[in-house]
Amino acid sequence: MRQLTVTVDRFPIAGKFTIARGSRTEAVVVTATIREDGATGRGECVPYARYGETVEGVAAAIEALRPQIEAGMTREALQAAMPAGAARNALDCALWDLDAKRSGVRAHVTAGVTRWPAATTAYTISLDTPEAMAEAAAKAADRPILKVKFGAPGGDLERIAAVRRAAPGATLIADANEGWTEDNLAAHFAACAEAGFALVEQPLPAANDGFLGKVSRPVAICADESVHDRASLDRLVGLYDAVNIKLDKTGGLTEALALADAAQERGFSLMIGCMVGTSLAMAPALVLAPRARFVDLDGPLLLAQDREPGLRYEGSVVYPPEPALWG
Repeated sequence: MRQLTVTVDRFPIAGKFTIARGSRTEAVVVTATIREDGATGRGECVPYARYGETVEGVAAAIEALRPQIEAGMTREALQAAMPAGAARNALDCALWDLDAKRSGVRAHVTAGVTRWPAATTAYTISLDTPEAMAEAAAKAADRPILKVKFGAPGGDLERIAAVRRAAPGATLIADANEGWTEDNLAAHFAACAEAGFALVEQPLPAANDGFLGKVSRPVAICADESVHDRASLDRLVGLYDAVNIKLDKTGGLTEALALADAAQERGFSLMIGCMVGTSLAMAPALVLAPRARFVDLDGPLLLAQDREPGLRYEGSVVYPPEPALWG
């Protein structure tokens, strides 16, 4: 017989994580644990206020599905029973893990990934003053890919230039978190192009991103807040060059795999991203890493404390999980 356990776990962030919408000093995650026939499967999600989620609401949504989960609900049935989002992500990834533990077949094999090599992840530089961001970038300049947070009113042109001077050899990704506007978009695009940024992520609010079809885009553009699951994809053709797939948005690995297929069929390149969570949240997302142009799974690197056991990171290289962690 199955048993579902839902917990809220807190992990301190090393320092402070700041984006255009605010700062935080800890990662608050919801963990679903499903036990059956001596096997245990786990999934972690990060509720996100930007999408109307709260920790309490997500935990309650998982609890509400307890009868169906404990009665043997499958991953396929789960897709119809819950909408895309953090709650479904925790349950979906827990069911993937449980299936792997019970069958002895690793989750990546079930997902069709025959080779699961290590991946190089981007490393996040939080939003701050140009001087503070340059200092942070200089300390991380030996990392091959830096994802740099922008989107504060004023000062982003200086931030763009300052980070590039501090990390001249790094591949840079600009993430505005919906913080730029139609009026300043051209100037920010030009500054990113001049500084040699490889990608600009979600420059405009999702509700206003149709404007991207009206302007010159000298840098490749990636959708984040504008893309959740397959239903949100068609509208983005012609506006973006890439999509950021996050399991907390897709509602788990099941939909993420389908979204990756659909996105690549439409000509989008892929970024695999994350919220600030532990290795348990990164592990299932790594299944998609072999298909991605960019991998952004640095959540555990931003924490003062990760789960044990966690993923193995060597600098910016992250290795697939051992079965004791997930999958």
